[in-house]
Amino acid sequence: MKITSLMAGVVLAVGLTAGSAVAQDYPTKPVNYIIPFNAGGESDIAARLQQPVFERLTGQSMVIQYMAGAGGAQAWSQLNGMDGDGYTLMGTNLPHIILQPMAQEVGYKTDDIANVYFFQYTPDAIVVPADSQFKTLEDLVSYAKENPGLVTFSGSGTNSANHVAQTKFDGLTGVTTTYVPFSGTSPSIAAVLGNQVQAGFSYTTAAINQGDAMRVLAVASEERVPSLPDVPTFKELGYDMVGGAFRGVGVPKSTPEDVRKQVSDALDKVNQDPEFIKKMEDGGFVVINVPYAEVEAFMNERREQYKAVAEQMGIAQK
Repeated sequence: MKITSLMAGVVLAVGLTAGSAVAQDYPTKPVNYIIPFNAGGESDIAARLQQPVFERLTGQSMVIQYMAGAGGAQAWSQLNGMDGDGYTLMGTNLPHIILQPMAQEVGYKTDDIANVYFFQYTPDAIVVPADSQFKTLEDLVSYAKENPGLVTFSGSGTNSANHVAQTKFDGLTGVTTTYVPFSGTSPSIAAVLGNQVQAGFSYTTAAINQGDAMRVLAVASEERVPSLPDVPTFKELGYDMVGGAFRGVGVPKSTPEDVRKQVSDALDKVNQDPEFIKKMEDGGFVVINVPYAEVEAFMNERREQYKAVAEQMGIAQK
């Protein structure tokens, strides 16, 4: 009996050691990283910046793939049918994965998405053509008050971060503007530059890419964005508005807890890399660190915020 117990203890010890070795070695093979949008957008740009740092730190390749459609819903609805071994990752976006299922049937529920890490967000920004009559945010607000409904804002999709921002903006300033959704950031920006709309709710990343062709009136970040040092925040101008599109990484729900943490830890190392941080900030991204242990609280906070504006956006909450 004692021998059997001793042998069982040895086997258990060996098993724990082997399990620890596996955990420490993650990843041991290439990781597939699925982006639920087309190439060239903010999700793709951020993934492309993560990729070389991840490979340098882990010694394993990161293969970026695309599964675009339905504003990301096509990919998210298929995530849980994939292998939960830690080698299939998928980009996730807020407010998309909260507002999409709230607004209609999209093939998944918010709780179906097993987020393991949130690493950045792109602050919302109001942009106008360089030759616009609106030189400052107050110019736009004053005009909107005098002309209810006449100010048109382009934005990237319905029930998107841009749509949330426009709804918040109207509430905070006491104006009524008209939101015109486009299929993505690029056509939304093109509408501004082509004077199809008077202004746009976009992201700091898109604003930077347009250079002198655009004027940025305000950004929805806590502090000024380093790559747009002359642009005030909404808070500086008296409007308590901070937000944008938050991006993270999810895994299939079948992924074990310890593997979820391994993935989160690997992504956190990327997020702490000085070279990565600089490239992200130069591109207009704001780097945040929300590891797996903090994801649930982060999601709950965002869910409450989005619910608060859902009714104003015409979303019937389920």
